[in-house]
This record gives sequence, structure tokens and C-alpha cells, in this order.
Amino acid sequence: MIAKLSGILDSSSADGAVVDVGGVGYLVFCSARTLRQLPGEGEAVRLVVETHVREDHIHLYGFIDDGERDAFRLLTTVQGVGAKLALAILGALSPDDLAAAIVAQDRAALAQADGVGPKLAMRIVNELRDKISGLALPPPVATPHRGAAAAPAAGGAADAVSALVNLGYRRVEAYAAVTRAARELGPAADLDSLIRSGLKELAQ
Repeated sequence: MIAKLSGILDSSSADGAVVDVGGVGYLVFCSARTLRQLPGEGEAVRLVVETHVREDHIHLYGFIDDGERDAFRLLTTVQGVGAKLALAILGALSPDDLAAAIVAQDRAALAQADGVGPKLAMRIVNELRDKISGLALPPPVATPHRGAAAAPAAGGAADAVSALVNLGYRRVEAYAAVTRAARELGPAADLDSLIRSGLKELAQ
């Protein structure tokens, strides 16, 4: 089982790269996110690898970091999400954006990926919202990713999440509630408003 490759980038294409390790070229399928971060051909490269062994093939999937590999593993537990589609999703959303989209139930963000329609986006949210602890939730930030729900603003939003957790709510639930509250109230919302709106979200 191959878990990591360190070598020289021989070549890259739209869906993967060839890594030369001691004269042996390994074809590794990658997300667009990872491909964008690869060095130039002939330069040193290191990829975290997930190996899939089937009766008719052995495929290697390469990731720029452990976070993307963990997100890939989580996505492929969803019915209807294979390795190719998981890479497409990770090409559209970073692991942090993916976690935020799932906890905020932001199906539109997931649907940015080629091959993900409304029904599949809903299935991903439903199947992963209780498993998302497998990914580290991103720190609350004010800047939204492309077309997706804005994450809670820093500072007050983080305190609002902590306050809801102290009231007995799970962090994932609290994060999702404050995310939705911040999206409605805007980045200038104060702590009390975020907590009150978060509680209303959780009560629905």
C-alpha cells in the first residue's frame, strides 16, 4: 500500500501527474487544487497518496496535504460519490470550504463541482453532517468562498460558537447555526445578536 510519494515531477495533465521515484514513474490522479500547487516539471515533489486496489486496476490518488486526503476519504463514503467525483469536489472546494458547506448545509457550494446536482449535494450534506468531526472545522472568517455561504466573521462569531457549545450544543451544530446567523446579519453583527440568532436557528 503506497501512502506517500516523494520524487521528481515528470509531467502533469488535466487530471493527474507522473512522479518519478528512483526512475519509476507513478501516475497519480489529483484534484485541480493539488495540481495548481505542484512545482514545475523536473522539480522535487511530495504527495500524500491514497491507494485504491480493485480486481482490474490499482489507482493512486495524490494530495498536496493530509487535510485534502482526509476530505477525499470522507467524501467517498457517500453513496454515489466515487473517487473521480470526490476529486472534482475537492477541485472546487478546499477541505475547509467543504467542512463549512456541510455544517452550513450549503448545497449550492457543493453543486459548484462538475457532476454534483442538487440531489447529490443534499445527500452529501445529510450523510456527512454527523461525520464532519473527521475534518477540522475551519476557523470562523469573514470572507466567503466562491458563491458559497459566508462563514462567520472572526472574533465575535468564534465567541458565539463557544457560547452555544457552553450551553450544551455540539460544536458542529453551533458552528452551522452561527454561520447561518452571520450570513443573515452581516459581518457587522455583534456577539449578542449572533448568539440570539444562533439560538433561533437551533430551535427550528
